[in-house]
Amino acid sequence: MHRLVTPTLLFLLPFAFFLAFFHPAILYIDNPGWLIHGSDHFDNGEGALGSHAYWHDPSAGISLKTTLLNAPEGVSVLYTDSNPLITVTAKLFANLLPADAQLVGPWILLNLILQAFFAWLLLRRHAPGPVALWAGVALLAYPPTLANRFLHVNLMAHWTILAALCLFLDAKRGQQLRWWALLIAVTALIHSYLLVMVVAIWASTIMLRFVEGPCQMRLVTLAHVVSMFGLIVGIAWWLGVGTPISTGTFGSFAMPIDALWNPGIDQFSRLLPPNAHGTEGWFEGFQYLGAGGLALMVTALIVQRYRTSRQGEAILLNRLRGLAPALIALAIFAIFRLSLPAPILVMLDPLRASGRLFWPVGYVLVLIAVLTVFRLRARNAGLILTVTIALQVIDLVGMANIIRAQSREADRRQLYGRTLDPRWDPLIRQSTSIAFIPGDVTSDLNLFQEISWRAVKEGHPVANVYAARTNRASQNRLATEGAAFARGNLVPGRLYVLLPGAPLPAAAVPRRLRLDGVTVVVPY
Repeated sequence: MHRLVTPTLLFLLPFAFFLAFFHPAILYIDNPGWLIHGSDHFDNGEGALGSHAYWHDPSAGISLKTTLLNAPEGVSVLYTDSNPLITVTAKLFANLLPADAQLVGPWILLNLILQAFFAWLLLRRHAPGPVALWAGVALLAYPPTLANRFLHVNLMAHWTILAALCLFLDAKRGQQLRWWALLIAVTALIHSYLLVMVVAIWASTIMLRFVEGPCQMRLVTLAHVVSMFGLIVGIAWWLGVGTPISTGTFGSFAMPIDALWNPGIDQFSRLLPPNAHGTEGWFEGFQYLGAGGLALMVTALIVQRYRTSRQGEAILLNRLRGLAPALIALAIFAIFRLSLPAPILVMLDPLRASGRLFWPVGYVLVLIAVLTVFRLRARNAGLILTVTIALQVIDLVGMANIIRAQSREADRRQLYGRTLDPRWDPLIRQSTSIAFIPGDVTSDLNLFQEISWRAVKEGHPVANVYAARTNRASQNRLATEGAAFARGNLVPGRLYVLLPGAPLPAAAVPRRLRLDGVTVVVPY
């Protein structure tokens, strides 16, 4: 019976967090409506749409690109904010999936389970008692920064950071290439920001091997570095990472200097007042520790002053010092908008939401604080950490309510909310392609996602996409197609959907139709 306690808690703890922040109806894989017509889920909705297109695209093969969106060039599922790892894995079972499938909800729960697992691995050998252990796991695994990623759930895979810390602190596995290669490959197939953080931790391992290891091992270490970067380049090629147009916004979404104790908006904290961040990117720079997390830091400082570290903790803390260069570099990029030469800024453009890079620093701070409280007797450590959790729960009730409200729509089990007219399906079915005018669909993403969802399910390509990055060829094509439409040169078989403010050329007037308040030009 005792053997069942740990696996049971490793499921119950994340499931309790899940129910506090998300509606359980998002776990139904045949229930994507909350994503594609939920006004606050544009990134998640586009991610679900990208996977949906990939699963219905017979030409996708083993590539990670679909031509049913942004046709004819197509788009990598990486740029549709889909989860490449889950998307390509599910492709193997596409025939078993519902026609309208989503894995966003199950992915959230999987992330929470893996968070608990790796937090447990980090703490299990150092806790003075079971209550202290599981309270520490809860504090380490579920900071407010994790919950804040509810609008872009690929980035809820913070367990990759915890897994990297596990490897870094493991004297045996951390020296073996295969474990790092597996973690880096998996992380690269989830999100590039997480990849940068995990690579930074791996680079710290390499640096320590150069400094502390024997000279004869340095060639082996260099071979490991070359192999790892070869792996990353290969995965980037598979993902279809090309030469997207730079946005020129690196550093625009940085972390505010007071982010650790500033909740940002009123509803995200019941106990601490927010301060205006003075930046539009406050969401990406959100690093609030919560009242419980801040109390944990203060408690750890007090304990550290009066209690010396145990032997196991001392070894771990000494090892963590080797992470200092990587953590300092990540913190600098996260906080400061650096004045760098233009070519370097272009290279750094994929990391424009630089405030996220502080996440590993935050986890290490919490890890050290929990380990410091573990110096106390089991009863005292368990009591303090339990009270800390209670304080955290009280503080974050408002945040949990706000986030849970975003997924409450899933309980309706309704696929479409914007395109309700029964004429949409037959009209799309008789079309050979769909195009939105103008090409930028961000003015009505709900409309774009619902119509595109219908189209790709029928195997009909859509000329547009809402992607994290675009390229010059697609940009020029959309401009050319928009100009041709304005002249009245219509593509045979194409259904045109006019977004707000788009002019209707005289040649298209006879084929005009209004559906759900939307002007369309039916194909001929």
